[in-house]
Amino acid sequence: MTDTAHRPPPHPLLLQPVAYDHPEARRLTQALYQEQLGLYGFADDPTATPGSYFHPPDGLFLIARRGPMSVGCGGIRHLEPGTAEIKRMYVIPESRGTGAGRAILQRLEDTAQRWNARQVVLETGAGNHAALALYERAGYVRIEPYATGRDPQINRALSKRLRNGGSWEGGSAEQNRPPVRHPFVQTDSTACKGTFT
Repeated sequence: MTDTAHRPPPHPLLLQPVAYDHPEARRLTQALYQEQLGLYGFADDPTATPGSYFHPPDGLFLIARRGPMSVGCGGIRHLEPGTAEIKRMYVIPESRGTGAGRAILQRLEDTAQRWNARQVVLETGAGNHAALALYERAGYVRIEPYATGRDPQINRALSKRLRNGGSWEGGSAEQNRPPVRHPFVQTDSTACKGTFT
């Protein structure tokens, strides 16, 4: 028997910017919603999140693909001066442990860096141990809740200081970004050109 746990997946990961209402983005955020409902008994409805949060140049929403299959998603938006917020990070169960979540997170952090954000904040559930481990490995630390009405026994607010961060001056167009270099990851900033209207 051979060990396949550390073998790279057969298809490279492609990170593709899409509109938040893109059908694959909707499918993935609904899967996240259903998983959260199962884990906690309640969750924030992803359809209540304004798509404008992720419109360039002050936002970005990504889907991650391996071959023809969408395996994950995540978004980032300007929250306040110097701070960007990551939202709707999700990787399908079959693709967890393959580096997809880390690649999405890195691309979102790189975007915040280009925006000159000093920090990135996010929320995740206290019972989402895989996500908490990913964020801890990436350098996130627990902070007080930054959203009103959150129960710190259920929700975890996390933050990461960014190197070379500066004052928020607005985002730069996603298509002008340099490519992200990550093993087994390809980026595509033109695949959905024109989807942001």
